[in-house]
Amino acid sequence: MQENPKIYEEGIEKKERRLKMHVGRIWPPEWREYTDPKTGVKVLQLTNYKGHSHHIYFTNSGWYDDNRRLLFGSDRENRTNLFSINLETGEITQLTDLAPTEPPYEVQFLATCINPVRDEAYFWYNQRIIALDLSTLETYALWELPLGFLPSMLNCTSDGKHICAGIFEDLSSRLRIDYLRGYVGFKETWEARPLSRIVMVATDGSEAETVWEERTWIGHVNTSPTQPNLITFCHEGPWDKVDNRIWGFNLETHEAWMIRPREDGEAVGHEYWLLDGVHIGYHGRWPDGNSLLGMIRYDNTDRVEFKFPHKTGHTHSNDFSLIVGDGEDVVRLWRWNGEKLEGPRALCIHRSSFHIQQVHVHPRFSPDGSHVLFTTDASGYGNLYLVETPEFEELPRINEV
Repeated sequence: MQENPKIYEEGIEKKERRLKMHVGRIWPPEWREYTDPKTGVKVLQLTNYKGHSHHIYFTNSGWYDDNRRLLFGSDRENRTNLFSINLETGEITQLTDLAPTEPPYEVQFLATCINPVRDEAYFWYNQRIIALDLSTLETYALWELPLGFLPSMLNCTSDGKHICAGIFEDLSSRLRIDYLRGYVGFKETWEARPLSRIVMVATDGSEAETVWEERTWIGHVNTSPTQPNLITFCHEGPWDKVDNRIWGFNLETHEAWMIRPREDGEAVGHEYWLLDGVHIGYHGRWPDGNSLLGMIRYDNTDRVEFKFPHKTGHTHSNDFSLIVGDGEDVVRLWRWNGEKLEGPRALCIHRSSFHIQQVHVHPRFSPDGSHVLFTTDASGYGNLYLVETPEFEELPRINEV
């Protein structure tokens, strides 16, 4: 660890740096292992602090340093900062020391992303996109949000050259909004059709460009993990009422198109890229009320969908052969054998309150598929949990727990 890591102060000016007291600070391991009382699976609780901790949003991988470290956000000492945990030792390193900011620009790290070709992370702070060198812990500002706009998800292109972000018109002066705590103002924002943009910002700070703009609420800009010119974005709002949830976009041609066009009565969303960078996973509901799990290629070919019992809040998979989801107090797994969907099987109990976005379960696989990561506030505070992916047949069926 560098003895004197540097970080830009609250003004985030490129040439004005000063040492921050707690950047690089080491926190002792907090992890503990326990056996899930319903499934018998070993669960490793990674954090244990009297304040909420959470992993970054499930569409963004927080693993880095050859998967030896994991990023997470945490509320400690009455501040919210970015941390990393060493998955071999349990030691926690504080990566930022940021002063609190007021809503709707409050400090939070759900939208954080990592550059896939170098150890550098990007997050929103004080209406700016900030780059953080994960080795030196130096930071610098890349781009500033235009006045009158609110930020959304950040994602880095597969070549590491650009960050893509959705931004949308700030309606807080005329609507009561609090998307992080109970989706307050969610339907009203959708109905207001805020001016929204997709921006592409160079990771070297050299340029920034608005590549798409429309008067429909845009959210969840996700970059393909293998194709640097491809992203998805969503038309945010009630899934069964938006014109179409999932959209594709070509950063080179600026062409936009519907992905998995929605039929009347359907609800589809929580889209994410599979590791191949050409297929997209999602879940939703058919008009008859049956829940569905699906996968489709970005050009609307290779569509595969399955009906499944029960409900889920989010799903994730690396290659669609094994799918993880949450909902109804249980983290569960499905398996696709190439012909049919098997499961769900119960992985472990989560008991999340879902009270705020930071404690949503948001389960996802590690990049190599060996573990499932999730967050829950079952202990009273949000914490991160990691479970080694077991053999599917060893897990009980949902109705057995």
